Amino acid sequence: MKDSMISPLAYIHPQAKISENVRIHPFCFVGPNVEIASDCVLHPHTVIHKHTKIGHNNTFYSFASIGGDPQDYTYKGEDTELIIGDGNIFHENVTLNRGTLKEEGVTRIGSNSLIMAYVHVGHDCVLGNNLTIANSCNLAGHVHVEDGVIIGGGTSVQQFVNLRQGCYIGGATAVNKDIPSFCTAYGNRVVLKGVNIIGMKRKNYERKEIMEVVDLIRSIESSDFSPLAFIEKKELISEFNLNNPIIQKIIADIKNSRVGIAPFGS
Repeated sequence: MKDSMISPLAYIHPQAKISENVRIHPFCFVGPNVEIASDCVLHPHTVIHKHTKIGHNNTFYSFASIGGDPQDYTYKGEDTELIIGDGNIFHENVTLNRGTLKEEGVTRIGSNSLIMAYVHVGHDCVLGNNLTIANSCNLAGHVHVEDGVIIGGGTSVQQFVNLRQGCYIGGATAVNKDIPSFCTAYGNRVVLKGVNIIGMKRKNYERKEIMEVVDLIRSIESSDFSPLAFIEKKELISEFNLNNPIIQKIIADIKNSRVGIAPFGS
């Protein structure tokens, strides 16, 4: 705890490991087997439960509940984990649950994300880097969110759903199907609604590559086939530039989907 700034009104379990330059405000609770790396800030009333590893430069606002028990009937008190990367901001009343033995026993949060107030991340979720998750979103257990995803406020995501790289989910959406990379989606139930062109531009993809992706998604939408059936028909998919890295990723997203791809909406 050298050089850390810990209020005497905070409780730190003897088995917790706090690195230097960590600021812990009054009325925080840090439980056993918690590791907090340097330059983190815990605002008043933050709770870090147990078996949680927190990287550098994370900020937790008041009443965040981090590393709580999984909300799952199969959980029987096992010492599962929550692992958090670097540079994240977790706003008020965020809840992050540890994993279960249904998978690896770990919930994983990446780096450099903004997680706004009242967001819930369930057990065994895997969140990538550079995410924006707006207020009052709920991610059920086993949800995977890849890098660069933006989720609008009030959205709920069903278990085992994948939100692939760079996709954009509109607010108040009920997501029960996978969303391919750099697609946009919204609605209850969710439907695909085009391509996240702005997201691809921010990743510095060339205009030609972006327009090839737009043409692919429009062609799948206007066809009589499901996304999986479309990409499996060589006479259809061969018309597109299969060397385009985004197209390659979208094809992989569709092939590897466990719950299916969201349908297109009008």
